[in-house]
Amino acid sequence: MDNSSKSGSRLASFLINPRKSLWNLAIPIMFGMGIHTLYNIVDMLFIGRLGGDAIAGVAFNMPIFFLMLGLTMGLGSGVTASIARLIGEKDKRGADNSAEHAIAMAASISGVFTLLGLYFGKDILSMLGAEGEILTLGWDYLSMIVLGLPFMVFSGFFRSILAGEGDMKFPMMVAGLGTILNIILDPIFIFNLEDYGNFGLGMGVKGAALATVVSQLSVFLIFIYMLFVKEHAYITFNLKDFSPSRSILWDIIKVGLPASLSMIIMAVGQGVFNKILIHYSSQTVAAYQVAGRLDMLIFLPIFAIAGGMTTLVGMFYGAKEISALNQIIRYGIKSSFIITLISSAFVYLFAETFSSWFTDDQEIIDVSVGFLRLLSLIYPLVAIAITSGRVMQGLGKGLPVLIITVIRVLGISAPLALYFSFILEKPVEWNWYAMMIAAAISFTIAVYWVRFELNKINKIHGETI
Repeated sequence: MDNSSKSGSRLASFLINPRKSLWNLAIPIMFGMGIHTLYNIVDMLFIGRLGGDAIAGVAFNMPIFFLMLGLTMGLGSGVTASIARLIGEKDKRGADNSAEHAIAMAASISGVFTLLGLYFGKDILSMLGAEGEILTLGWDYLSMIVLGLPFMVFSGFFRSILAGEGDMKFPMMVAGLGTILNIILDPIFIFNLEDYGNFGLGMGVKGAALATVVSQLSVFLIFIYMLFVKEHAYITFNLKDFSPSRSILWDIIKVGLPASLSMIIMAVGQGVFNKILIHYSSQTVAAYQVAGRLDMLIFLPIFAIAGGMTTLVGMFYGAKEISALNQIIRYGIKSSFIITLISSAFVYLFAETFSSWFTDDQEIIDVSVGFLRLLSLIYPLVAIAITSGRVMQGLGKGLPVLIITVIRVLGISAPLALYFSFILEKPVEWNWYAMMIAAAISFTIAVYWVRFELNKINKIHGETI
C-alpha cells in the first residue's frame, strides 16, 4: 500500500504535471470500475441462465438501488469535492472534519434504507410494476441484499474520502478483491452445480444477492482495518472528538445534495422506463437491463476521467491555480470525447455479439441491439456532459447537475417516451429516440454552463481560457 500521503497531501505533485496526474487518478478508478463492471456482467450472465423472468425481477430492483446509490454517490461526490478543495487550501483539520461528517452520513443512510427495504420492499416493487412471478423473484433478491446495504453505503463513503485526497489505488485494490470474491461465490450460491457433486446451494436469485452481501461485508472490513487500525490515509479520523460543523456540512451538501437528487431522479426515470417497457413485454425490460450492462463498459473510462477531474479541479480551484485548472478541464473534456467516439464505434459494430453473451432469447437480443446501436450515436455527447458535470462539482457547484438532470429525465426523455408509447403507440425504438433527444439537449446546456463558470473564474483572476 502507498502510505506516502500520510506525511503530506498530493497537491504539489499534481501541479507538476496535471495531465499525467489525471491519468494517475483515472486509471486506478477505471480498473476499479472495470472490475465492478465485470462483476455486473458476470452476475447478469449467471442470472440470465435462470430465465428472462429472473432478469426482469432483478431489473425491478434497480430503481431502489439507484436511489440508495444516488444518495451515497451524490453526497460522496460532495465529500470528495469538499476534501479536495480543503486540501488545496491547506486546511488539514477541515478535510478531516469533512471525512467525519461523511461517516455520520453513511450511518444515517444505511440505517434508513435497511429498515425501508425490510418493511416496505415488496410493496415498493409492486408499485414499480412488478407482478406475479417477477414480483416473487424481485422480492427474493431484495429481501436478501438489503442486509448488505450498510456495508455498501459505508464502503462508498470511504472511497469518496480517499478520492478527495487523491488516493485511487487502494480503493481499486479493495474493489478488485470484493469483486473476485463475488464472482467466485455467484455460481456456488445460485446453482446446484450437479456436475460438481451438488456443491452449489441452488438459491437462485437469492444466491446472487447473498454473494453480493458477503463480498460487500469483506470490502467493508478491509476498509475499517486499513483506515482505522493501520491509519493508511492522509485523512485522520477523530470520531471521538467529532463536532458537527455547519460550514463543512454545507460545503458537502451544496454539491452532494443536488448530485444525490440527480441520481434519485435518474432512478425515478428508470422506474418509469421499466413501467413503459413492461407494456411491451418482460423480454423488453430484460433487454433494457442487458443493454444497460454493456452501457457501463462504454462509460467506464469516462466516469474514471470524470472522477479524477473532481479531485484535480477541486484541489486546483482551492489552491487558486487557475492556469492548471483551465488546462486540466480542457484536456479532460477532450479526452472523454475522443475515447467515447472510438468505443461507440466498436459497440455499434459488435452490439449483437455482446448482447448474445447474456441470453439466448432472440427477442431480448434484438431489442438490446437496437438500443445500443441507436444510443451509441450520441454517446460522445453524453461523455462530455458527464465530464462537465463533475467539473462543476469540483468547483463546488452542484445545482447545474441537478437542473440538467431534471430537464433531461423529467422534462424530456420520460414524457416523450410516455407520449410515444401510449399516445402514439409507437414501437419500442421510439423510447430510445426520446433518450437521444434528451441527451443532445443536456449536452448543449452542460457545455455552455461550464464555459460560463470558467469565464467568471478567469475574469476574477485575470486569466484567459
